Amino acid sequence: TWGYEGSSLAQKPPPLPTYHEKATGTSTGIIGMLEVIETDLGKNLAEAQMQEDTAADEYAKVTQENKVTTATKERDIKYKSEEATALEKSSGELSSDLQNTQAELDAILDYAKSLREQCVEKPEMYEERSARREAELAGLKEALEILDTQAAMLQKGIKGYRTMLRQQ
Repeated sequence: TWGYEGSSLAQKPPPLPTYHEKATGTSTGIIGMLEVIETDLGKNLAEAQMQEDTAADEYAKVTQENKVTTATKERDIKYKSEEATALEKSSGELSSDLQNTQAELDAILDYAKSLREQCVEKPEMYEERSARREAELAGLKEALEILDTQAAMLQKGIKGYRTMLRQQ
């Protein structure tokens, strides 16, 4: 032992130098590390391949859905275009029918108006009634004179009447 036995500063002796020995575990350490790297790379490759397959399946699925959607929309466009054309044609025909029907209605309304004017009795003005009655009275007076003349002739006799007829 070095130093004093009772002293508080006891020192330990320096370690003995080690000499070079043959490395036996280094080659298995590198191969082991390469094997671990190969295993990790294999796992990563398998995961990447699985992700790639999943992405490819998803892409194929989405592509098919897009094709179906596109075909459906193109068919809808075709049918709706045909329907729009049919509706435009129908609209044109209905517009023409409407114009014809409206013309007929106008003619019927005009005719009904003229019939109403003929059927509805309008009150006459006093002057019109008075003039009409005066004309009627004058006609009646003339008829009375004619009847009086004929009655007088009948009283004169048939001979005189015949003579009178012959003279005319």
